[in-house]
Amino acid sequence: MSFATLSIEQLRQRHGNKWQQFGAEVLAAWVADMDFPLAGPIHRCLEEYLRRDDFGYPLHADQDPLPAVFAERMRQRYAWSPREDLIAITSDVVQALYVALECFSEAGAGVVLQTPIYHPFLGLVRDLKRHLVANPLRYTEASWQIDFEQLASGIDERTRVLLFCNPHNPSGRVWTREELEAVAEVALRHNLLIFSDEIHSDLTYPGHQHIPMASLSPQVEARTITFNSATKAFNIAGLRCALAVFGSEELKKRFDAYPKRLLGGLGSGVSEITRVAWTECGDWHAQLMDYLAGNRRLIGEFLAAELPTVQYREPQSTYLAWLDFKATGLAEDPHSFFLREARVALSPGPQFGDPGVGCARLNFATDREILREILQRLRDALAAHN
Repeated sequence: MSFATLSIEQLRQRHGNKWQQFGAEVLAAWVADMDFPLAGPIHRCLEEYLRRDDFGYPLHADQDPLPAVFAERMRQRYAWSPREDLIAITSDVVQALYVALECFSEAGAGVVLQTPIYHPFLGLVRDLKRHLVANPLRYTEASWQIDFEQLASGIDERTRVLLFCNPHNPSGRVWTREELEAVAEVALRHNLLIFSDEIHSDLTYPGHQHIPMASLSPQVEARTITFNSATKAFNIAGLRCALAVFGSEELKKRFDAYPKRLLGGLGSGVSEITRVAWTECGDWHAQLMDYLAGNRRLIGEFLAAELPTVQYREPQSTYLAWLDFKATGLAEDPHSFFLREARVALSPGPQFGDPGVGCARLNFATDREILREILQRLRDALAAHN
């Protein structure tokens, strides 16, 4: 399997949002889709559904084997044993988060977020009229760090939920056991529910270890809802299939009381494709991580040599690079500047919260030569500006 066989012309033929949003002259490095071909087993699964004309109604959730597949994967990879009967199949992680926040909090309740943060989290808090309790990450010479002193001081009697990103998007931090235990201690002390988005867990690079929040202890698990999906790590985001894993029967019961028709449902074959991703695509995934590691290394080397004023810390997980352009002298939002002057689409930093001003997020899950062209365009635009 080669990940270095893409052309810009091929990518522009795709109908998805990533390559259609900004027009034919723009290189897309924004929304978190990968550009790579699908794994062979996923291709074959799709072809088999077409061969059978197999697009009737899918299995009911209580008959679907996916919770058992996910639970076994967690046991093998992360030494975590979630109960299969406490796993709900949903169409989308963000959708499930909306439902969970509606079920487990009231308007005006506080929700803790570590900013900069995956921007739908901010939309979730705003749309449901909850109160944002911002806990900005600290950028140190060592790494991005959680400010635990500020975290504790920002929580009050209205705070209900800690909405946690593990691994973190957009910084790419993989939290250590000690950090997770410190976060959990705050949640226990203040009686907070933990919503842990772990969709990037399978994109963790060697030298780091993803630890599910719910695996820390029975006490932590009992107040944690974990959200996960194969969509990010196996490049099937448009197929929309996710899981919510509840740490107690009471949490699952309250979630299940939400009207099922408002949750939507899966399309035909989506659950089976997710199963195939998790059980038959190990070789493809290993090659993917090797290729992404090379792209990650290229960004660091290029910026050090060509754009040393751009602040960048190599992500420990994800295929997303968080770039800080404040020291370059740009007076406008980097997204707008590079879209106009470089014809490169990055994700706007301010979408991720106040710490994102002067920053942008770059998706590097693409052909290495396309990535090199993206970086060169950024360099040339900044050189012309200065």
